[in-house]
Amino acid sequence: MILVNDENREKYIEFLQKHPKGHFLQSPEWAKVKKEWLNEVVLVEDEQGKIKGSMSLLIRPFKFHGKLITSLMYSPRGPVCDIHDKETFQKLVESAKEVAKKYKSFILCLDPDIPSDDKEFENIAKEIGFKIKSDAKDFSQVIQPRYVFRLNVKDKTEEELLKSFHEKTRYNIRLAIKRGVTVREGTREDLKTFHKIMLETGVRDNFLIRPLEYFEKMYDELAPNYMKLLIAEYEGNPIAAVIPIIYGNKVWYLYGASSNEYRNVMPNYLLQWEQIKLALENHCDIYDFRGVSGHVDENHPQYGIYKFKKGFNGDFVEFVGELYMVLNPFMNFLYEKVVRPMRSMKIRKAMRAEKAGK
Repeated sequence: MILVNDENREKYIEFLQKHPKGHFLQSPEWAKVKKEWLNEVVLVEDEQGKIKGSMSLLIRPFKFHGKLITSLMYSPRGPVCDIHDKETFQKLVESAKEVAKKYKSFILCLDPDIPSDDKEFENIAKEIGFKIKSDAKDFSQVIQPRYVFRLNVKDKTEEELLKSFHEKTRYNIRLAIKRGVTVREGTREDLKTFHKIMLETGVRDNFLIRPLEYFEKMYDELAPNYMKLLIAEYEGNPIAAVIPIIYGNKVWYLYGASSNEYRNVMPNYLLQWEQIKLALENHCDIYDFRGVSGHVDENHPQYGIYKFKKGFNGDFVEFVGELYMVLNPFMNFLYEKVVRPMRSMKIRKAMRAEKAGK
């Protein structure tokens, strides 16, 4: 088993940023953001010492009176390797199992960046011992979005991309510019403004917002190289903001917020366009709009997000789903029957409090 340490960390980061399956959620910086989790990274190398595959493992410990009882092990968007190289994938999983013994993990969960129609990978995963949850369609049913829009920006120009957008999308981008909406890059101090707008968005759209401290931690670990804060202003007032992440060959639209006021000047369209241009400036291959619902029915409450992102003419991508391997059936049973329901209840209570303005 090979673990990332101070001696091979830079080699690992270089591998992660250059690999086509590299992802910011697999980065050491992101592991630091998730401060309530522990982190280990396992590697597979060839005979020359070149990295063939990696998997960053986030480990959520559960303690009783300070003593570790068990833990949940999760690799967001892992593994990073040739996804059809069964030997490398299996070695990564065997190493993860060794780490699991150290932390008494009851389960290993993955949600790889692999399309659902890749049956070869699906068969490999099942042969290794994973079960696959592939029926989730709503955001609330998954950790990372299972459905996304992705725009191929490789070797494209701004003019080519604009021309490819839906006519109404182009119109709204130009309308925002014509009405005088401007976009500037924010600082750490501007996170307070972002968070205020984010709270407004959460109440309007019925989702829970992370505390300001979480975004400050993100900024401290990821900015300025990997994280940006873009703020749209109208008549001197901040009315919308986004957080894009730049890592390897991709830019991800990670968070977005918009005020209830001045939505008619279309700041969200302009902010998406600015993020796409950011991907071009950084010579990326992909701009990832992140999650949409798997329900594409016009009557579904989340259809508006789908329609908005679809207007930029990206590819609608469905990922393979969540892979999981139960390592301790008894502890897994307790988690599913006791811990998970308690966490869901806590989240619902927090959302009610947020709506009440408490």
